[in-house]
Amino acid sequence: MSKVIVGLDIGTTKIACFVGKMNEHGKIEILSLGKAESLGVKRGVVSNIDKTIQSITAAVKEAEERIEGELNITTVNVGIAGQHIKSIQHRGILTRDNIETEISQKDIDRLVEDMYKLAMPPGEKIITVLPQEYIIDNEQGIKDPIGMSGVRLEANFHIITGNIGATMNIHKSVDRAGLKVKDIILEPIASADAVLTEEEKEAGVVLVDIGGGTTDVAIFQEGIIRHTAVIPFGGNAITEDIKEGCTIMKRKAEMVKQQFGSAIADKSQENVVISIPGLKGRPAREITLRNLAYIIQARMEEIIDLVLFEINNSGFASKLIGGIVVTGGGSQLDHITQLFEYRTRMDTRIGYPTEHLANTNNELIKSPMFATGIGLVMKGFEDSEKQKNVEGDNDNKEQVKTHSTKKLGKFFEGFLKKGLDLFEEKED
Repeated sequence: MSKVIVGLDIGTTKIACFVGKMNEHGKIEILSLGKAESLGVKRGVVSNIDKTIQSITAAVKEAEERIEGELNITTVNVGIAGQHIKSIQHRGILTRDNIETEISQKDIDRLVEDMYKLAMPPGEKIITVLPQEYIIDNEQGIKDPIGMSGVRLEANFHIITGNIGATMNIHKSVDRAGLKVKDIILEPIASADAVLTEEEKEAGVVLVDIGGGTTDVAIFQEGIIRHTAVIPFGGNAITEDIKEGCTIMKRKAEMVKQQFGSAIADKSQENVVISIPGLKGRPAREITLRNLAYIIQARMEEIIDLVLFEINNSGFASKLIGGIVVTGGGSQLDHITQLFEYRTRMDTRIGYPTEHLANTNNELIKSPMFATGIGLVMKGFEDSEKQKNVEGDNDNKEQVKTHSTKKLGKFFEGFLKKGLDLFEEKED
C-alpha cells in the first residue's frame, strides 16, 4: 500500500480516526474512518485519560478493520482545541551570511524554529507557528520568498499557544493507546484546509466550526491566516439547554435536537407537538417544535454574537468578501445559515469536507462533523510534501558541494603536476 496519513480528531462528543492516501492524480483519498463516543473529553480538553484511551483505541481499531488488507496504525496527526488556546502576532528576523545563495526552505525553517524559542507565560507553550508574510531587505508583502535573494529576511508570524497540561494530556492519551503523535494541529486550521477554497481564503473568509464542546473560528484574508479563536460553547450547550428547558434526559435531548432541531423559531410549526417518553412509570413530556426552536435559537444567537465579536476584534470585518463558512456537527441544524446571515449581515454557506477529496461520493465522509478529521489528514500530506522539498534541497546542495570539491581537486591536481614538470625541467 502507498504511503498513508492518519488524522485523529479527539472531540468532545466523538473521537474519529481517518486514514488517507494520495492517488496518482495528486488528490487525497480517504480509505477508512473509525468513530467512537468520546467519554473523557470536556469542551475540547481531555478530562479523563483512561476513558479517552478507550475511545481512541475503539476508533483506531474500527478504522483498521474497515481497510481491505492489513494496516497497523502507529503514527497520527492530532487536533487540539479548547478555551485555553490563544494566538499572538510576532515578527522574526534572520540575517543571512551569503547573499550569493538563494533563500531556501531551510532559511524559513530557521526563522520558524526561532519563534518556538519565544518566552511564554508560566504554564503555556507554543503549539503552532504560522508565517503570514515575508519582508526581504525592507521589501514588504512577499508571500513566497523561496528562490529570491537578500540579506535580511523578516516574517510576520501568527503564533498559537496553549496550556502545557492540556497538550501533555493529549500526548499521554495517544501514547498510552499505543500510538505516536507526529504533529499536534490546531483544529480550526485543519477544518479550514478541508472545507475552504483557495479563492475564498484570498477574498477573505471566516471559518466557524461548531463542535460539541467548542466553536472554533479562523479568519483568512489574501490567502493568509489573520485571526484564530476558540469559543467555549458548542452543540453540547444547546443539548444542555433542551435538557433543562424540557426536563428530560441528556440522551433524549440530543436525539430531539438532531431530529427536530431548528435554529430559527419562526420557521417551525407552532401546532406540531413532539412527545418525549418519560422515565419508567412517569408520563411523557410534550413540547411544540416552535418552543424547541426558541431554546435552540437563544443559544445559537449567543454563539453567533461571540463569533461576530471575534470578527470585529480581528480588524478584518470590512475585508471579508467570502463571508462565513459554517462546518462541524452543529452546522447540521435546520436554518443555521439563515440565522448567521440575519445576525452578521454576511453571506453564509455550509462547509462540506469533500471540497478537496478524490472520493467525493463516499456518503460516510460527507458530513460537516468530519471536517476536522479530514483536515488533519490533509495537513499531514502538506507537511510531508514540505519535508520532501527540504530533503531535496539538501540533496542538491550535497551534489553541488561534491561537484565543487571534485573540480577543486582536479584544479590542485593539475597545479601540482605543472609544478612537478617545472621542477624536473630545472633539474635537467
